[in-house]
Amino acid sequence: MKKIVAKFGGSNLKKKEDIQKLVRVIKAYDRPMVIVVSAFYGITNHLIKAMEEVKKDETNIEKLIRFLRELKEETILENFEDKEWQDKTLNAVQSRIKELGRYLTGIHYIGDVPEFVEDVILSYGERLSSLVLTSILQSNGIDAEEALPEQMPLVTDGEFGNATVDFEVSAPNVQKRLAGNKVYIVPGFYGVSEQGKVTLLGRGGSDYSAAAIARCLEAESLDVWKDVDGFMSADPKLVRAPKRITHLSYAEAAELSYFGASILHPRTVEPLKEVGIPIHIGNIDAFDGSVAPRTIVHGTEIVTDCIIKSVTYSDDFCILKMRGPGVGLKKGVLAKVTVALDRAGINIKSVITSQIVINLLLSAKDIKRAYKIVDELELSSITEVIASEQISTIAVVGEGLLDRPGVAGRLFMSLAKKSINVQMIVSGASAVASYFMVAKDDRDAAIEAIHDEFFQ
Repeated sequence: MKKIVAKFGGSNLKKKEDIQKLVRVIKAYDRPMVIVVSAFYGITNHLIKAMEEVKKDETNIEKLIRFLRELKEETILENFEDKEWQDKTLNAVQSRIKELGRYLTGIHYIGDVPEFVEDVILSYGERLSSLVLTSILQSNGIDAEEALPEQMPLVTDGEFGNATVDFEVSAPNVQKRLAGNKVYIVPGFYGVSEQGKVTLLGRGGSDYSAAAIARCLEAESLDVWKDVDGFMSADPKLVRAPKRITHLSYAEAAELSYFGASILHPRTVEPLKEVGIPIHIGNIDAFDGSVAPRTIVHGTEIVTDCIIKSVTYSDDFCILKMRGPGVGLKKGVLAKVTVALDRAGINIKSVITSQIVINLLLSAKDIKRAYKIVDELELSSITEVIASEQISTIAVVGEGLLDRPGVAGRLFMSLAKKSINVQMIVSGASAVASYFMVAKDDRDAAIEAIHDEFFQ
């Protein structure tokens, strides 16, 4: 029988009630499976902050260790009634925290955080989660075993901070390590290079690592448990009566995730699409004894009557405009700019050009640095560089979007009725998504207007 891989995020690990729900869900599967876990809620941010603080002040090491020890001790005391289980788990946690302390001490003495050390330290949030959860499941009568990525090994391309799993190398390793008829608990977020160095799979990469393990195992499905009701037609905080989406294609789910829907990490679909493993989205807060999914992501492309399945947004897009007469036709301008940004480690999300303007869509965290880099190039063909920051990108997603006449007209007419100005439009780059930029102040009204037009 094929295994199921289930992923539980940090939002499922906030308090005792969350962990007890998780235990009930795992018991409901009643079969051997693989559980991939994120760090306990907020832990990764504490580790990031600690790395900076310990460079100058060694006392911050003990401060973080004490915080983690107290946090885990509280979790252990809440979830174990048996004193022997409490002591056994607490000793194992203290041992793992002690390992982390040695890396932090190294940072203090060298006064710097090398890439490979940063990746190791940030992996400890997930390592602590998997250790505690394994013990909790064992104490509840579940045959559970922790399996660390380095023990398999789950091999990556070796890029620190944002690695990609090498499936050809990893698949036989993972299959062999996770072959037993038990519940395996795997910390997400990281793998190891061919040299055995810990490499993170990108921020929020536990979804991706779960997908990677599912692919390596040729799993029956990847079940992602959230505290929301699957994918919706829009953010419930912004619109009236959003509709739950029961089925999405891989392309639709990928676009929604890329443009801000926080159900899945954008890279989750990537390993599964090629081999046709479905993604099941469950709502742990609505768990009633059944593990039936709220949304299924698969290879079937379903075109609905209203075409659009969801409208989402992201505030992480900014525009870097480079103006100049004929700049879009001038040979080598774009190449020089993109090479300079690449050397600085700045990712370009999209490029939109005309004869007189080149527009680069960048992440908000990179816009100021990118502006400085381009300005300092002093290219004669660029007469003005403008950074547009106070914008939101709104995306409408659905199979058949480019094939059905009148959809774009309804879309922009709904915005015009609300006097919302569209600053830029991109359509045709994706077969299932169109997106456009509006002033950030107009974001909520724009989403509401579009949702009312297509769903009310």
